Amino acid sequence: MSRSKSYVYPMIILGILFFVFGFITWVNGILIPYFQICLELSNTEAFMVASASYAAYFFMAIPSAWVLKYTGYKKGMVLGLVVMAIGTVLFIPAAYTRTYPVFLTGLFITGTGLALLQTAANPYVAIVGPVEATAQRIGFMGLSNKIAGIASQRILGAIFLLNADSIIASITNVSAAERARILDEYVLKVINPYLVITGILLLLAVMIFFSKMPEINESERALDDGTVVKKSPKSSVLQYPYLVLGVIALFVSAACEVIPIDGIIVYSRSLGIPLSQARHFSEYTLYAMLFGYLASIILIPKYLSQQSALMVCAVIGIGLTIGAYLSNGMFSIYCLILMGFGAAWLWGTIWGLAIRDLGKHTKMGAALLLMSVVGGGIFPVIFGRLIDLNPAYSQTAVLMLIPCFLYLFFYGMWGHKINSWKLAPAAEPAVGIIK
Repeated sequence: MSRSKSYVYPMIILGILFFVFGFITWVNGILIPYFQICLELSNTEAFMVASASYAAYFFMAIPSAWVLKYTGYKKGMVLGLVVMAIGTVLFIPAAYTRTYPVFLTGLFITGTGLALLQTAANPYVAIVGPVEATAQRIGFMGLSNKIAGIASQRILGAIFLLNADSIIASITNVSAAERARILDEYVLKVINPYLVITGILLLLAVMIFFSKMPEINESERALDDGTVVKKSPKSSVLQYPYLVLGVIALFVSAACEVIPIDGIIVYSRSLGIPLSQARHFSEYTLYAMLFGYLASIILIPKYLSQQSALMVCAVIGIGLTIGAYLSNGMFSIYCLILMGFGAAWLWGTIWGLAIRDLGKHTKMGAALLLMSVVGGGIFPVIFGRLIDLNPAYSQTAVLMLIPCFLYLFFYGMWGHKINSWKLAPAAEPAVGIIK
């Protein structure tokens, strides 16, 4: 097939899917403080929202790769959307009973569908077109993802957290029965939005099922001139050290990306900032990430290689972490928001450095990388716990990001070059993917 034209159609569909990824994933930044209020949770308990979502990636990524071997990419995407719809519809009984475990179950099932979708979509983006044009494709996927995240923050934030400060005030010094009545009414705000989300997911599943998205051969890659280059993969996916080290890099990068989004509202409240102001901060971080993706389209790889970009992000991240720790109030918040700019580069650069030239192991390599996303559920809980342990100076919690950024610097400088466990250097990569 003609690569210059044939991949435009599937890329449009993938752009829609990445919009869905962003809308569902980044709403956690709103759900965490929302559930904290209506379910009366501690910071540590509230961050279980992120844990339930991201734990699904860890447990379901490899099963997703097995499923894709039988279904192919297209049918796997359809199945993933249906599973997500099952998870989102569980929010309705969870709201009526105001039961946190049911909400967490819904989040886990939604994450399971996302894991299947991302196991299919991420390598599809890398392989469907010429390898030299990958940077352009992944940039547009990232823009779609973060625009959706901003939309979810703006739309659902206005629904779930509007007048949240007055709700908090209204349940202070009232009887237990009155408190329960107010919170029972408040939690029902989640029902209509999640009914709409469920309907959209099912509609997308039908659309993709009847689409003409082509299946692709991940053991081959095409150059811009149409030349097909076949790869001779090793016998095991674990024989690629740069992939294994990349899995660790993606794991720690989750902290650097998720905490400035999902954790910033809770962190702001710990600094005494009211929810009426703090509820917008996750959105501001996503704006910073949006500009980061625009910059990556311009700079990578024309002016900055993927590995250099990763090292730059790590250095800037360390500086902003120190700034957040040493400052108070809004300046500390600004440091977290600005981390979003560099965080936009992390997913794409690490995927690009880690998943190259895996051939028939591409699906399993993608699954291993997606398993590492569980870091997005682990690090926020640690972050919340550190805030609970240090209420007098909650800035201490941000210091957990420094070792994460240090490892990312190592991977950008040395780790991605390791082609065998004998420490032979690998060829410099040319591809990447955006979350």
